[in-house]
Amino acid sequence: MNSATAANDAAFVARPVWKLRPPPDPGTVRDLERNLKLPPPLCRLLAVRGRASPARAKAFLRPLLTSLHDPALLRGADAAARRIAQAIERDEMVVVHGDYDVDGISGAVLLAHWIRALGGSAEPIVPDRSRHGYDLSRPGVERAAARDASVLVTVDCGTTALEPVRLAVDAGMDVIVTDHHTPGPSLPDALAIVNPNHPECSYPNKDLCGAGVAFKVGQLVARRLGRPADEAWDYLDLVAMATIADLMKLRGENRILTRYGLRVLSRTERTGLVALMRIADLAPGDPVEADAVAFRIGPRINAAGRVGDAGKALRLLLTGDSGEAGGLAEVLERNNRERRELERRTAEEALAALREVYDPVRDRAVVVAGEGWHPGVIGIVASRVVERIHRPTVVIALDGEVGRGSARSIPPFDLHGAISACAEHLERFGGHHQAAGMDIRRDRVAAFREAFQAVARHRLGSAEPRPVLHVDAEIGLAEVDLDLSRYMRYAGPFGRGNPEPVFMARRVRFAQPPRVLKGAHLKFRMIQNGAGLGAIGFRLVERVSLEGIANRPVDVAFTLLENTFRGVTRVEARVVDIRPAE
Repeated sequence: MNSATAANDAAFVARPVWKLRPPPDPGTVRDLERNLKLPPPLCRLLAVRGRASPARAKAFLRPLLTSLHDPALLRGADAAARRIAQAIERDEMVVVHGDYDVDGISGAVLLAHWIRALGGSAEPIVPDRSRHGYDLSRPGVERAAARDASVLVTVDCGTTALEPVRLAVDAGMDVIVTDHHTPGPSLPDALAIVNPNHPECSYPNKDLCGAGVAFKVGQLVARRLGRPADEAWDYLDLVAMATIADLMKLRGENRILTRYGLRVLSRTERTGLVALMRIADLAPGDPVEADAVAFRIGPRINAAGRVGDAGKALRLLLTGDSGEAGGLAEVLERNNRERRELERRTAEEALAALREVYDPVRDRAVVVAGEGWHPGVIGIVASRVVERIHRPTVVIALDGEVGRGSARSIPPFDLHGAISACAEHLERFGGHHQAAGMDIRRDRVAAFREAFQAVARHRLGSAEPRPVLHVDAEIGLAEVDLDLSRYMRYAGPFGRGNPEPVFMARRVRFAQPPRVLKGAHLKFRMIQNGAGLGAIGFRLVERVSLEGIANRPVDVAFTLLENTFRGVTRVEARVVDIRPAE
């Protein structure tokens, strides 16, 4: 769908409902300002997000690694660590089987590298999406056996791989499953299953990513072998990348792991990561923000698994050879360009197909299928559809008798639970609350669509789902400066579970009419009580009527953006939405 079509079809774009947090108590804000010496907008943010006392605010702004949970609290982790430590001492081969995304690749590299650093023998492998499918499969077991594995450890997969685990056990391997995906009704017969979402696991953080679970197991292995605890922090760059890329909630323990992991990433000595960051226009040594992982590093690693060979991304993170690293980074860059083009075409076709049948009043979920769509991009396409229409979405790539599906959800809707209720129509499926994958026979797509929509109607109710724009606090344009932007970093890293702060400036005016860039974006300067601020609104053309906001005061919801041009850094507004002032 082109931008002109989108702009003229408001019914096909979900408009957000603004929800402003109740204003904080002025005395609480003054107390925070006095004790912490921080800008008032940041103190207002801390107060409305539940850090109203100076002590709680300090603990949030400066979290400590000592606040991480004991890895021994993970059910099965001690047994897993005991067997891996034994393999290291006996020089047995440990094969670490990851998945083909950032989480699975990073986690496999993390654990294999750590086992080697502890003196053991370890070989990481990841599946090929087109030949092996997702999760541990028979080919994965055969590859482990070919490497004479005594121990097979899964990372970010394995919880639902009942038959492959049985095959590995029958072949004489001890199998350790480390994963974070929602378990099914039956569990594999493994030596240990380490999964915070195991029904009998009481670990406090249910939001660990797969690499985070592998990290915890690695901590216990190192502890059993008498190694200093501080050695673990060198692996946090991989945990941070996986946590951000897998859209895990950045709160509590996850936020601590990610915050310190981004610091490690900014000064990483991993040859492959240095090459990848360079090709993604990230200067070694500069601070790395979560956005850089989400939109620059992560997509390039994921692209290998989506449209190329995930093994190349694995090799990139393992190599110590700068020449090989540069070549592999170039391969991932080409994969990413191909992925973007495939994604663009597939999204246009999916949205065009939906345009003919989608009814925003009637439909609570959508299932769209297409012939010949690349299975490596359908997850991203599902996300794009959700962003546009705000409905749980399943996108199915048809090729032969069995299609591959990928699903994404909206916050209140448990995707895994809904798909479980439609399991009779699927060959297999897996995932969690907000994302899932499945295999489905071509002749079952129509029945699955009907069943999935029925479940969504029942669970979402009669009210039409609309996205909610959570606005944290009001702000005056005169309060926005570079110091505020830099202090705001202490509240990060930002992502799911700890969203980037959204401020609202009331009754601002445009210095000149907004300019439309590339047919999709709005750029303007806004004025309020003599203060001005530059602003950019990405992809706002499809949601904001220029006629509706022209020549009148408007309310603008925005986050802060630093822009450096010719060596000068300024703070700007990244506009989330605009509405006529009340």
